[in-house]
Amino acid sequence: MRLSTLTLAAMLAAGAASANPVTYADVVFNEDGGVEASLTGVAGNPEEGAKIFSTKSMGNCVACHEVSTLDAPFPGNVGPMLDGVADRWDATQLRGILVNAKMTYEGTVMPAYFKTDGYTRPGNAYTGKAPDGPLDPLLSAQQIEDVVAFLGTLKEE
Repeated sequence: MRLSTLTLAAMLAAGAASANPVTYADVVFNEDGGVEASLTGVAGNPEEGAKIFSTKSMGNCVACHEVSTLDAPFPGNVGPMLDGVADRWDATQLRGILVNAKMTYEGTVMPAYFKTDGYTRPGNAYTGKAPDGPLDPLLSAQQIEDVVAFLGTLKEE
């Protein structure tokens, strides 16, 4: 009986967490632009993070960054090489950079993968096709955590 009660409690907690997902407005940045708290409370999956990092329709991080262990045919060189990134930045800093890199590096061209507001939408003036209403983040909260977990595996050998 106790096991089923614990299982039910865990299911209810998981349901409550998914019913109230974290939004960009909920994110708390530290003075250096880092985000200390996990966006999901669930550990990231490094394998999924590598997939998100290298998939064009997801994060497409390889368009700007190179990781020598990934088999990306044409990695970008706009952003820094990320080999050894886990030795340079911790999870708090990496999470902050992914959520909104401009909080750490004001002039960066890196997209804010979790930011959803404050954008100028010039599309209506040019095409009339700018979306109305709130935007979805480029990556979900769990995808951010997965990429942070993947980047955390990239240490100097």
